[in-house]
Amino acid sequence: MNLDPIADIAKAVLYEGYILYPYRPSSVKNRQRWSFGGVFPRIYAEHEPSEPWMMQTECLLYGDRDTPIEVRVGFLHLVVRDIEVGGTRVPSLDVDGKRHIAWEEALERTVAIPALTVGELSDDPRTVAFGFAASEQREPILAGSGQLAGEWVRTTQAVSGCVRIDAQAAATQTWQVGIRIENQSPITEAEFYPRDVAQRHALVSTHTILGLEEGAFVSLMDPPNELRDAASACRNIGTWPVLAGPESQRRMMLSSPIILYDYPKIAPESPGNLFDSTEIDEILSLRILTLTDEEKREMAGASEQARALLDRTESLTPADWAKLHGVLRRPQPEPAGLKPGDRVRLRPRRRADIMDVVLKDKVAIIEAIERDFEDRIHVAVTVLDDPGREFGLDRMPGHRFFFAEDEIELLPPETAS
Repeated sequence: MNLDPIADIAKAVLYEGYILYPYRPSSVKNRQRWSFGGVFPRIYAEHEPSEPWMMQTECLLYGDRDTPIEVRVGFLHLVVRDIEVGGTRVPSLDVDGKRHIAWEEALERTVAIPALTVGELSDDPRTVAFGFAASEQREPILAGSGQLAGEWVRTTQAVSGCVRIDAQAAATQTWQVGIRIENQSPITEAEFYPRDVAQRHALVSTHTILGLEEGAFVSLMDPPNELRDAASACRNIGTWPVLAGPESQRRMMLSSPIILYDYPKIAPESPGNLFDSTEIDEILSLRILTLTDEEKREMAGASEQARALLDRTESLTPADWAKLHGVLRRPQPEPAGLKPGDRVRLRPRRRADIMDVVLKDKVAIIEAIERDFEDRIHVAVTVLDDPGREFGLDRMPGHRFFFAEDEIELLPPETAS
């Protein structure tokens, strides 16, 4: 599976919440990290019901029994990073003006499952086991003179689990595919508490990528009318699948613990990952520059990612800052063939409320074409036979209604009545 089209957004999901502003281990915000997409050992989750031991994705695709599907599961595997000096563990170490801090990092893990046809998965659901062994690695910390000042000691605990994949017919030439990720890591009673100890056996920032060489995935956010019931029947636990990659294709789906819209993208103006996508790049970057020198030393010692973020932010040029400030996306063209004053027949598709049922097939007048903050088009109409239509012209609720482009039918003048 070629992940290039969604590599950036998948990486952003993987490292969301990895380290939060102000990017220092001493900050309260960073004392409980790894908040997204955690899948804990089942034996631990049974004692702590708030922590899940499994994650499940269900989605729809168009195809036949011979349509192959690839699945790739990604997550972070926690690493305890200690500093040892003369056989003693210490919380930090200053060497030649550079601060080294004991903390946690993570390794990127991937479980890639070779392509299987939906027919094979329907006849014989597959279970693929995976495991990563415990390890300990040591790395010297050297002074500028070459003298040994201490050692990094990086330790991982064993993690293991399985990925269960199945498929079943949902409609004509349409299949429901399910991917269930389970954490089966064996841990002992002594490891139940505290949470941060059990988390070392967890799958962190867990997400699933699905790919097709042929066929097409169905948007669960906006499925076609004939598949709305099948889409509603998809049960997603701890994750949400959206279409990803080029918008002209429906060959990839990203199932993320962070709620996204179809075809998510990284803003081209962003200089790099800030690990906190709930913030605005410009504001967060400006805040980094306000840190004191001592705070920046701690940030640089927190992790290589934090050090790179600090270096990148301090090297931003005036042109880089200008890109971040006041970005205006090029507006999309207005809907072809629609304009205020046109007469249309209402064809509600989403049936979001009772008004969609009441207004079905009514003739209306387009009063405005508006765009929301997510760049979606909304056509504002007043209903022709509404006795209070003048209130709609004054933008009064209850007499002015909004529909999507595909929910209205333009009427030629001779049949408008």
